[in-house]
Amino acid sequence: MPETSRPAAHPKGLYILFATEMWERFNYYGMRAVLILFMTKALLFSKVFAANLYGSYTGLIYLTPLLGGYIADRYWGNKRSIITGGIVMAAGELILFVSASLFHRYTSVSLLLFFSGLGCMIAGNGFFKPNISSLVGQLYPDGDKRKDTAYTIFYMGINTGGALGPIICGLAGDTGNPADFKWAFLAGGISMVLSVVVQVVFHRRYVTSPEGKVLGLTPEHVPAKALQPAVITGGLALFSLLMIGLLYLDAKVIGYLSWLMLGAVIFIAVTIFRDRTLTYIEKQRIKVIFIVSFFVIFFWAAFEQTGASLTFFTDEQTDRQLHLQIPVWGLRLLSAGLLYVLYRLFRKTRRQLSQPADRLLRGTVYGLLSLFAAGIAGVNAWLLLQHKSTLLLEEIPPSLFLSLGSIYIVLFAPFFAWLWPRLGKYEPTAPVKMAIGLLLLSLGYLWIAFGVRNIAPGTKVSIIWITVTYALHAFGEFCLSPIGLSLVNKLSPLKFSSLLMAVWFLSTAAANKFAGVLSTLYPEKGRTVSFAGYAIHNAYDFFLLFVVMAGVAAIILLMISKWLAAMMANPDKK
Repeated sequence: MPETSRPAAHPKGLYILFATEMWERFNYYGMRAVLILFMTKALLFSKVFAANLYGSYTGLIYLTPLLGGYIADRYWGNKRSIITGGIVMAAGELILFVSASLFHRYTSVSLLLFFSGLGCMIAGNGFFKPNISSLVGQLYPDGDKRKDTAYTIFYMGINTGGALGPIICGLAGDTGNPADFKWAFLAGGISMVLSVVVQVVFHRRYVTSPEGKVLGLTPEHVPAKALQPAVITGGLALFSLLMIGLLYLDAKVIGYLSWLMLGAVIFIAVTIFRDRTLTYIEKQRIKVIFIVSFFVIFFWAAFEQTGASLTFFTDEQTDRQLHLQIPVWGLRLLSAGLLYVLYRLFRKTRRQLSQPADRLLRGTVYGLLSLFAAGIAGVNAWLLLQHKSTLLLEEIPPSLFLSLGSIYIVLFAPFFAWLWPRLGKYEPTAPVKMAIGLLLLSLGYLWIAFGVRNIAPGTKVSIIWITVTYALHAFGEFCLSPIGLSLVNKLSPLKFSSLLMAVWFLSTAAANKFAGVLSTLYPEKGRTVSFAGYAIHNAYDFFLLFVVMAGVAAIILLMISKWLAAMMANPDKK
């Protein structure tokens, strides 16, 4: 058959990466949905401390991929980094499960395990996150037009996991009983195990280059000592301990993380602009990257209120009454399906990892699968002892609302993919699109501010206010996140592409830390706080802060957009 007549099917490796990333995002967004609630309702942290710790955790989550990506490129390769990082994250969820099982009896032990679990999540994410997305583009030859579509499919995997995680983890753990939070962490751990096993079992067979070469293997000329199991295991353990220490230090001792990120950005800027081989146009384009990355901080700092202050608002001031009866047989059927999936993965792992050299990895996967199979069996045994035919869901758990953003993205992605090309010559430049994203974010907070403007203390509002807010925020994400990533790729000189992508991720990390700081301003009864001279007495004042912050950033970015477009000096205005 001639080459031109072959159907343009995507390689199967794309769907393996899709599944791996989907289950990992299920894990991350699922545990994040209940994290702030677990801290305040089970561990009894104050809202101020919990919000600040949340910001430190999510900030480090986006900071560690800089180191993980470097180690993967130089020593471990993408495949080994993804698998080992995933195992560490699964271990982190197991530790959080134990912490949530002990908090009411052994408080000090539970706290130690809580920080340890978060540290493992941070360390594992550092090796997992930067490596899997880089494999997607390597599945296709240079210039292949399917590559853009492939990233769209992969992005859908991310948001499918982001939608399912809060729903399943919320239903399992956010029941109103603090003792049930452990089931949310267990559900996240199961999904992380599935992510690792999919990658272990199918990577070598399907994640290959167009020439059939397995992707993501160990780079050439790596010292054998760097790949010894003891070195890898010890390195991961030390890195996890370091993350535990850094998280505890920023949350409990001294807030150093913001200064660390600022120092990293200054170091990168000095490193790049001291290079005399850069042309004037290249330097101008690099300046654009730094400028838009600065504005991105304001977007994500407001957007990432979802996991903290907006969760507080949904929990305390949103009417979530539902009165839904869930049949126990349905839960048992779901459990049976999960056990069957684990059984099939167990068999495939045994076939795929049959060599003596695979013994350590095979034993690790077996152990994880067995632990979570036992967990599922334990849940079913508990249901059997309850002697109930149905479980009553009286109200929607607040954690479930965190899935709305991903649901909106999955639903409306085709519309935005159609919209930009449809505008033709009227299509906005990248800076204008990003300004529109900030404006939509501001409108989302304006909407919810009106919803709480005149309510009496203790009054709950309709869920329409929070659901529309999340919709406007998702539309803003469409206009900013993929556009910004594409802009960084287009404007970066090849020799500094990794460093400039680091600037983008540093801005996201800084925004998440800033989001935690801003969440500490969420009003509590009898408490008035101020930010830069602005007094916050109630939820209306709090949400208005984000209206102004995102709105002013949008206006300024819109005003300088023509200047930025000129600095880009790019005939392709997008």
